[in-house]
Amino acid sequence: MSNPPLKLAVIVGSIRDGRFGPTVADWFARQAGQREDITVDVIDLADFPLPLVMPAFGQKPDPETAEIHRRLGERLAASDAFAVVTPEYNHTVTPALSNAINWYMDQWMAKPVGLISYGGMGGGLRAAEHLRQIFAEVHAVTVREMLSFHNAWSHFHKDGEPVSPEGSEGAAKSLLDQLAWWGNALRQARAEHPYKR
Repeated sequence: MSNPPLKLAVIVGSIRDGRFGPTVADWFARQAGQREDITVDVIDLADFPLPLVMPAFGQKPDPETAEIHRRLGERLAASDAFAVVTPEYNHTVTPALSNAINWYMDQWMAKPVGLISYGGMGGGLRAAEHLRQIFAEVHAVTVREMLSFHNAWSHFHKDGEPVSPEGSEGAAKSLLDQLAWWGNALRQARAEHPYKR
C-alpha cells in the first residue's frame, strides 16, 4: 500500500521589505509540487505577525495575537515536514523566523526540516547551521542535504527561474528525497508511538 502524499510546508523566513525569500521559496515549492508524493503549503511569515513579547507561562495572549497564533499553528500542525527558506542576518537566523519557532513546540516535534539558505558570499550557511541547533531543541530533525544560494540575486532570472537550473534542480531533488523519506518514516512512527518530550 502506498503512503498518502506528504504534506510539506515551505516557510518563507524573512519579512524584510524588498526581501528575496519569496523568489527562492516559490521556486522550491514548484520543484516540490512536481512530485506525486508531496503536497505543498507555502507559509509566508509576513502573513503571521506574531509579537516579540510572549505571554508569561500559563497566560494567554491577547485576542488578536491568539488568532494569529491559532492560524499559523494549525498550518504547522497539519504539516508532515518543513522546508525553511532563510537569509542570514548578522551571521544568524532572522528575528521573524526565530520568533515563529519559539511560539510553538508540539507543531515541530518529530518532523523533518530541510534548510534552504541564500545570501551574499556566505549564502546564509551560518543561519542554516544555527537552525540545526534550534530545531533540535524543539525536537525536530534537520536532514543532511540542503540548498544554499551564494550571491543569490545573480542566480535567478527576473521570472524567478534559476540561471543554472540543472544544478539547482538536482540539489532540490536530493533535499526533497530526504524530506520524503524522513517525513514518511516519522509520520508512521508518530502514528504508532505518539512522540513525548
